[in-house]
Amino acid sequence: LQLVESGGGLVHPGGSLKLSCAVSGFGFRDYAVGWFRQAPGKDLEGVSCISSESGAATMYADSVKGRFTISRDNAKNTVNLQMDNLKPEDTAVYYCAANGWGLVSGEYVDWGQGTQVTVTS
Repeated sequence: LQLVESGGGLVHPGGSLKLSCAVSGFGFRDYAVGWFRQAPGKDLEGVSCISSESGAATMYADSVKGRFTISRDNAKNTVNLQMDNLKPEDTAVYYCAANGWGLVSGEYVDWGQGTQVTVTS
């Protein structure tokens, strides 16, 4: 699988961004997809993930619950991460990953190159 993130940028606190992960390769709907982030000087952190097929199961890190929403569009081979009420501590490079499950980075096989999100006033 090949994964390409888009949608990052600079936003003020309280603002919103929508990240997209475009996945190419056979059998997209068969794979769960996760979002991770890495802030400067910090470890890679699991943010959210969505199950395969209909995406009926989702997981969120406590730090983003109620603010971020993950969804998938199997017709477009994309997984989106809607991020609302952004905070400066959300500043990080965001990565999507596939062929795994959960919020532990080591569980995933395929990774994108990342997109920068900066939240600053």
